[in-house]
Amino acid sequence: MPSTTAPAAPVVDGAPAPRTLAEAAALTRSPAFAGNTGGRFGDHGGAILPPPLVEPMAEVAAAYEEARHDEEFFAEYSRLLREVVGRPSPITSADRLSDQLGGARILLKREDLNHTGAHKINHTIGEALLAKRMGKRTLIAETGAGQHGVALATAAALVGLECEIHMGAVDVAKQRPNVVRMRLLGAKVVAVETGQATLKEAVDSAFDVYAADPERYLFAIGSVVGPAPFPDMVRDFQSVVGRESRAQHLAAHGRLPGAVIACVGGGSNAIGAFAAYLEDEEVRLIGVEPGGQGDEPGRHAATMTFGRPGMLHGMETLVLQDEDGEPGEVHSIASGLDYPGVGPQHVHLRELGRVEYAREGDEAVLDAFRLLSRTEGIIPALESAHALAHAIRIAPTLGRETHLLVNLSGRGDKDIDYVAEQIGMTGEADAFVR
Repeated sequence: MPSTTAPAAPVVDGAPAPRTLAEAAALTRSPAFAGNTGGRFGDHGGAILPPPLVEPMAEVAAAYEEARHDEEFFAEYSRLLREVVGRPSPITSADRLSDQLGGARILLKREDLNHTGAHKINHTIGEALLAKRMGKRTLIAETGAGQHGVALATAAALVGLECEIHMGAVDVAKQRPNVVRMRLLGAKVVAVETGQATLKEAVDSAFDVYAADPERYLFAIGSVVGPAPFPDMVRDFQSVVGRESRAQHLAAHGRLPGAVIACVGGGSNAIGAFAAYLEDEEVRLIGVEPGGQGDEPGRHAATMTFGRPGMLHGMETLVLQDEDGEPGEVHSIASGLDYPGVGPQHVHLRELGRVEYAREGDEAVLDAFRLLSRTEGIIPALESAHALAHAIRIAPTLGRETHLLVNLSGRGDKDIDYVAEQIGMTGEADAFVR
C-alpha cells in the first residue's frame, strides 16, 4: 500500500493529523458517549449470534482491531477518500431556501457530491480494504435504497473483489436505476420476495448466505447496526463526515453550528455527522426518523419513537415489534429508512440525553424534496429530505444567527421516477412548438 499519511479531512482544532483510523476515531469517541467495551453501548449492542457465526465474527473483530491501528491501512483508506470519493465534501449555504423560510440559516454538508452519490462510499471502501486484507473473495450486503449496494459494488470493483447484493423486491421495483448501476459495476443482485420484501428481509437473506460460507464472504453491513464490531466499524469510517464539517464550519464562521441534523434509519450518516460534536454541549444534535403516513403500526418506521427493547440482526436495540414480539411491518417513502430497528449507539445517546430524535412524515418529506430542488438546484435523496424537512420546520422559530447544518447524505437521482409518480408529474414537455 502507498505510504502517504496525508489525512482525508481537515485537521480538527489544530490537532496533528491522525496516522491511523484509531487515532482519527479517537478524536470523536469521548468515553462518555462511546459506550462500553465489547461492542456494547449501555444496555444495547453486543453480538448475539448463532454458533456457526461466533468464530467468523470474532475473526472480523480481530482483523478490524488490527487494521484500525495500521498506518498503511489508514493511508490507503485516506488516499481513496481523496482520489476516488472526492473528499472533503463541501458545505453549501442554502441562502435562497433560508431567505424564503426566514429565521435560522440552513447549511448543507454535501455528501451527495461524493462518488456514487451518498455517504455510503465512506464505509464501503473501508470494508472492501478490510475484506482484501482478510483474504476474502466476495463482499455481500443488503441494501434498501440501493445506495449502499452501489457504493459496495463500486468498492469491490475498485479493489478487485466479487460483490453480491440482496435487496427486497419492493425496493428493487422502486429503485431500478440503482439496480442497473449495481449490475453494471459487476455485482450480483438478489431480489428477496419473502415477508414484506424490504430491507429487513434483505438483511436476513444476506446473513443466511454469509453464514453458509464465511470463508468466502465478508458481510459488509450498510449501517451502524448488526453484531459487534459493525456498529463501531461503520461509525469509525463515517466519522470523517463530522470531522470535516466541524473544521469547515469553524474555519468559515469562527464558531460551531447551532444544530446538526441528519436522517436516521439504521443511523450511519447520523452517527458520522454527530460524532465530532458529542462533547460540544452548545450544538444540538437531531436525528430525524421516518414518520411515514401516521402513528399506527405499519405506517411508519420511527423506531426511536415507538420501538421496544428487543433483538434484531445480532444486536440488542430498540425494535418495532408486533403483538408476538416479532419485527413489525414498517413504511417509509424512503427505501433506505424502512427498517424496524436502529443502531444501538443511537439508543444509548438518547438515553444519555445527548441526541434528540424527531420524525417527519411522507408529505413533509416530499415538500422538502421539491422545495430544495426549486430554491437551490439540489435534488436530495428522499432519505436526506427527512432531515431537511425538520430543518425547514424549525428554522422559522430560531434566530437568523443560528446555523442549522443538515447532513445531505445523498442525492435524489435514484428517487426521481418514484417521486414523479407520487406527485403526478409526467416526463412530457410543458409546452409544444409545432
